[in-house]
Amino acid sequence: MIRILFVCHGNICRSPMAEFVMKDMARQAGLGDQLEIASAATSTEEIGNPVHRGTQRILARHGISCAGKYARQMTRQDYRDYDLLIGMDDWNLRNMRRITGGDPEGKLFRLLDFSPAPREIADPWYTGDFETTYRDVKEGCSALLDCLRQKGLLTFPKK
Repeated sequence: MIRILFVCHGNICRSPMAEFVMKDMARQAGLGDQLEIASAATSTEEIGNPVHRGTQRILARHGISCAGKYARQMTRQDYRDYDLLIGMDDWNLRNMRRITGGDPEGKLFRLLDFSPAPREIADPWYTGDFETTYRDVKEGCSALLDCLRQKGLLTFPKK
């Protein structure tokens, strides 16, 4: 079982989008039993709040539910509990290192670092562009799945 924690500033836009997109991709690929996927925030600002309406809407348009998800803050324990902790931008990574006390095991990454075009994922809280964020998240999740498969960490079912 590979445990993945997606992280952004408030855990209401990008990280829950990544959580539920990845869960959907894993389910469709028959990998649901090989991955445990969650999300969290680096800040305390949104703790207990539901997923942002913009994220809910775009996920729903793609047939993905995020019902029951409420923002929570990342903890130092998450570093021990998860195999990969994946932020959306450099600021997230700085805050993740602060929370975890560093990254001695090399578990912290940006989501699009797995893609052929590494970059940050813009925060739709500020841009209002949930469509671009969704495309970037989908690209990153797909690239992450490919990376895990190439490393032999996932066994894709035969078709």
